[in-house]
Order: sequence, then C-alpha cells, then structure tokens
Amino acid sequence: MDLKLNNKNALVCGSTQGIGKATAIALANEGVNVTLVARNREKLKAVLAELPAQRKHSYIVADFSNPRELQEQVIKFIEKEHGFHILVNNTGGPRSGEILTASLDEFEKAFIMHLKCNHVLAQATIPFMKEEGFGRIVNVISTSVKEPIPGLGVSNTIRGAVGNWSKTLAGEVAEFGITVNNVLPGFTETERLLEIVKIKAAKAETSIEDMAEEMKHYTPAQRFAKPEELASVITFLASGPASYVNGINVPVDGGRTKSL
Repeated sequence: MDLKLNNKNALVCGSTQGIGKATAIALANEGVNVTLVARNREKLKAVLAELPAQRKHSYIVADFSNPRELQEQVIKFIEKEHGFHILVNNTGGPRSGEILTASLDEFEKAFIMHLKCNHVLAQATIPFMKEEGFGRIVNVISTSVKEPIPGLGVSNTIRGAVGNWSKTLAGEVAEFGITVNNVLPGFTETERLLEIVKIKAAKAETSIEDMAEEMKHYTPAQRFAKPEELASVITFLASGPASYVNGINVPVDGGRTKSL
C-alpha cells in the first residue's frame, strides 16, 4: 500500500526513546521529513543520526513542563523552516500510584505536560494543515481511556481528559482534511513499562523477571508489544489512505482491553 506520505513534514514528540523514537524512524522510512522534539539535545542528535539521510530531518529542544515556551519554539521553527502535515503528541506518563495519595501538584504537572502541551502544539500546527488541506494529529495516550488501570490514578484521570479533548478537536477540524485520532498502547517494552514492572515486583516481593512474565499473561497475546508495533499503527493513521478515520481510540494492546 502506498501511504502517500512522501515529502510530508512531521513533528514527533518524545522522540528520543520508546514509541516516539520508533514512530520517527517509521515515518522517515516512508519518506517523511521528521522533526524530533524532546528536552535532551544529545539524545536528539543521536536519534537524528539514525534517520534516513535522503530527507530533511531536524530537531527542537523543548521542555514539556513549559507549554508556552514549547509553543513559541515550534512557531519559531515553522516561521523559519516549514509547517507540519503531521503532529504526533507523545509524552511520558505521570508517576504511578493510588489516586487518593496523589498530590495536587501531580495532577497539575500531568495536565500541563499532556493536555496543555497537546493543545498549544495543535494550535501551532493546524493553520498550516488547513492551508495544505491535509493534516494528521495522532495522540499516544493509554488504554486507560477505555478502562482505568489500577495504581495509575493521575494517569487515568489526565489520559481521559486528553481523550475527550481529542474527540472534540476531531469534530472541529475534519472539514479541512484534518483527522485527530488516539493510539492507546497496552504493555509496551519501554522505560515506562519497566518502571511499572519494578514497582509491582517490589509490592509483590518477587523478581522483576517473574513479575514481567506474570504481566504478559494478562494479555491474550501473552507478550509485550514492541515500540515498532505501535509506530506502525501511528504511521497508518498519519497516512493518506486513513483520511476517513477520525476521532477514534485505537487500542494496540494484544487484546488486553475487555471493552469494545
């Protein structure tokens, strides 16, 4: 299938590791000019060096704890370089823990990094998408949008808010050839999952290896996902052929989510 992505421009957040990095590579392999966004310049340079040299790739150093500064840097880049046809919103999850013990600061920090940053990036990139008559916004969230996950109180709360923000936006921009969709990762081999496995293992007084095996059995597929498997779904949603897919949540979880 021709994904019709050749020479499109993509802004990929959280792209120095995990799902974000895998997505940047997948898009670049489809002929997309990829701009990486993260806070660590050296890691950004390292990922940039892994992308195919045939296209014009770049990076933006930004801290997602400051959405205004993030927005300003992206707008500055757009004015100097080019706009974006594709925006992949992807940020590391909030600290795990029970919701009752969460502080107000934890909720505020997560709201800023996930919802407010998504919002300012959408505002910065959508004008160009409207001009082009083509836009794809893909938000990497969590299966907790459909089913809250025990022990991830703050994440469950904020991910739900992002899901509703996304659905609302999808209805507002569809007439301009812009789609907004959410990818909901299940257990995926990332640093975030390793953190969760360690916490669960400590509570259960078992080894990390044994807890990982136990968690794999929560999923009908009996394994964890590879970041590249998430990247493939994101890349399709960013493509031309996905033009009539809009406002949906796509679990990529090996069948673990029980709800429809």
